[in-house]
Amino acid sequence: MEVDSLTSTKKYAADISSIREAQLRINSYAHKTPVLSSETLNSFCGRKLYFKCECFQKGGAFKFRGACNAILSLDDSQAAKGVVTHSSGNHAAALSLAAKIRGIPAYVVVPKNAPKCKVENVRRYGGQIIWSEAAIESREETATKVLQETGAVMIHPYNDGRIISGQGTISLELLEQVLEIDTIIVPVSGGGLISGVAIAAKSLKPSIRILAAEPKGADDAAQSKAAGEIVKLPETKTIADGLRAFLGEFTWPVVRDLVDDIIVVEDGEIVEAMRHCYEILKVAVEPSGAIGLAAVLSDSFRNNPAWKDSEHIGIIVSGGNLDLGILWDSLCKAEL
Repeated sequence: MEVDSLTSTKKYAADISSIREAQLRINSYAHKTPVLSSETLNSFCGRKLYFKCECFQKGGAFKFRGACNAILSLDDSQAAKGVVTHSSGNHAAALSLAAKIRGIPAYVVVPKNAPKCKVENVRRYGGQIIWSEAAIESREETATKVLQETGAVMIHPYNDGRIISGQGTISLELLEQVLEIDTIIVPVSGGGLISGVAIAAKSLKPSIRILAAEPKGADDAAQSKAAGEIVKLPETKTIADGLRAFLGEFTWPVVRDLVDDIIVVEDGEIVEAMRHCYEILKVAVEPSGAIGLAAVLSDSFRNNPAWKDSEHIGIIVSGGNLDLGILWDSLCKAEL
C-alpha cells in the first residue's frame, strides 16, 4: 500500500492534502527558506549534504510555519478571544508573531528556565507572557488555567494537526529545491516537525528515508521507538533546549510508522556541529538546529551499513535562536 493512500484516509493527524492546504494558506507570510551546501562538510562524511535553513524563517525557526497555519485556520469567532500555548521559546515566539499578523492576542506560558533570547522574541512580537515552572506538568496546568480564564483557543506546540501540517510544508519546498535527496535528517522532540516532514516526504517520494536526530540527555523518542509505546523521561538534560519535550498522541504514530531510525548523539557532538555551522556554513544555529549535522557526522551513522546508500541527505536546520550573551562576554574579556 502506498503512503499516499495511507495519509489520504487520515490515518494520522495530517496528510498530504492538509499539508498542501497549509502551504497555500501560509504562502504569503512564511519565507521559502534557502538550501545551502558545503563541499568541506561533504568531504567530512563522504556524502552530499543539503541544509534546509529554517533558521532564516520568520521568528528564527521552523515553528512559524505551523503557528501561522494554525492561527490562519481559525474562523473569526474562534480567533476573537485569542490563542494560548506553552513553550520554552520558538513556538511561543512563532505563535506571538502569527497572532500579531492576524491582530489577535497571544497568551504564552513560558517556563522560567527558557533562554533569554527566546523570551525577548515573544515580547518583541507582542505575546503576553505568563510564567510557569520548568516541568511540563506546570506548563500544562498553567496553560489550562489561562485557557479557562480567557476562553482563548489552545494551540499546542506540536500535538496538533494544524501544526503538523504547517511543518510539513518544509518537505514540499525541500524536495522541489533538491530533487535527488534520498534521506532527510530531522531533529525530534515533541514530534510536530518530524511528523509533518515524514508525512509529506513519504507521500511525495515513498522510497525516501526519514531519520530523527536526538540528544542522549533527552532520548525519549529513541526509547519510545524501541519500546513500541510512548516513553516519558523523569528528567531531561541537554544543551539542546528545544528538544526536551516528549512525543504526543498525534506525533507518536507517525514516528512509530514513518521514521526509519533515530540517531542519538552526545551534547559534545552537537557543540562540534554548531562550530562547523558557524565556521564553515557561516550560519548561526542553536543547538537543536545543529543536531542533524551532528547525527550525520556521528560514528553511529557513518558506520551503520543500513545507511550506506544515503548519498544525498537533506538536513533540517530547525532554528537559530541562540542566546549569544556568553559569547559576547568572552569576546569582550578577550579584548581587555
